[in-house]
Amino acid sequence: MSTPAQVETASSRPSARGWQPALVALLVVGGLLSQRWLGPIDDEALGTWCTMFVAVVVQSAPFLLAGVVLSALIATLLSARVLRRVVPANPVLAVPVAGIAGVGLPGCECAAVPIAGGLMRRGVAPAVALTFLLAAPAVNPVVLVSTAVAFPGEPRMVVARFLASLATAVLVGWWCLSRGRRLPIRLPRIGAEHPTRRFADSVRHDFLHASGFLVLGAMLAAAANTFVPRTVIETVAGQAVVGVLTLAVFAFVVALCSESDAFVAASLTAFSDTAKLAFLVVGPAMDVKLAAMEAGYFGGAFAARFVPVVVVTAVAMAAAVGCWLL
Repeated sequence: MSTPAQVETASSRPSARGWQPALVALLVVGGLLSQRWLGPIDDEALGTWCTMFVAVVVQSAPFLLAGVVLSALIATLLSARVLRRVVPANPVLAVPVAGIAGVGLPGCECAAVPIAGGLMRRGVAPAVALTFLLAAPAVNPVVLVSTAVAFPGEPRMVVARFLASLATAVLVGWWCLSRGRRLPIRLPRIGAEHPTRRFADSVRHDFLHASGFLVLGAMLAAAANTFVPRTVIETVAGQAVVGVLTLAVFAFVVALCSESDAFVAASLTAFSDTAKLAFLVVGPAMDVKLAAMEAGYFGGAFAARFVPVVVVTAVAMAAAVGCWLL
C-alpha cells in the first residue's frame, strides 16, 4: 500500500501571499459599507449579482467561523491518544469510519474545510480527514431532514442522497490513500506553545485565510446565478445524460449551502429525479466556493488533483444510485 499522503507545513512567518485573502475581504466589506456614498445601483443585473453575492457570504460565514473554532479546539485540545482510540489503525478501514462519522456533525461544507485541516494537524491521515470533509456536509441529520421536507412523500430521494454522498466520500478517501505522497497537501503551521495562544492564533489565521477564498468563490457563484440564461438550462432539461451533467455543473457554480440546496433542487421540476440527485450530491462535495477555499487552505497543487476527482466521482455515484433507486 502506498505511504500516507505528504502533508507539508508552511513556515509560521507570513508568506508573500498571506495578506491577499484578508485584503479581498477588506475591500468587499469596504465596498458594501460605502454604498451610501456610491449611490443606488441602477443596473438590474448588477443589483442581482450584489444581492446574491451578499447572500452567499452571509449564509456561509457563520458556518465557516464555527468550523474554524472547532478546528482550533481540535488542534489545541485533542490528544493523539484519543485519536488513536477513535480512528482505526488501518487507514483502509478508517476511511469509511470517517465517512459515517460525518453524520454526527451538522454543518455547512464551509465549516468542514478548516475542521479537516485541524484533524490533519493532530496526526489524522489526510485521506481520513478528507473523507470526513466530504461526508459531513452531505450526510448529517440536518441535511437529510431538509431533503425530506423539500421532497415530501419521496423517501427514496433522501436514501439516494445519503448513499450516493457517502459512497462519494469513501471512494475519494480511498483514492487519496492510494495516491500516498503523490498527493501534495500543504498546511500552514500555527506556531504557539501556550494552548490559549495557539487557539487564538489558529482561529485568527484560518478565518482570515479561508474567508478571502470564500469571498472569491461567492463572487463567481453570484455571477453564474445572474448571467447564465435560464433558457439554456430549460433547453437541456429533457435530455437524460445532458440533464445530469447540466445540474452537476449548476451545483458546482451556484455554491449553495447543503442545508438549503434541496429546496432549489425540488424547484427544478423540468429535470429528472436522477439529475436532481446529481445536483444534491455534487454541490456539498465540491463547488466553486469550496474549490477556492481548498486551494487556499491546502494548496493549489492539491486542489488541481482533488477537485476533478471529487466532481467526477460525485456525478458517477449520483447517476448510479439514481438509476437504481429513483
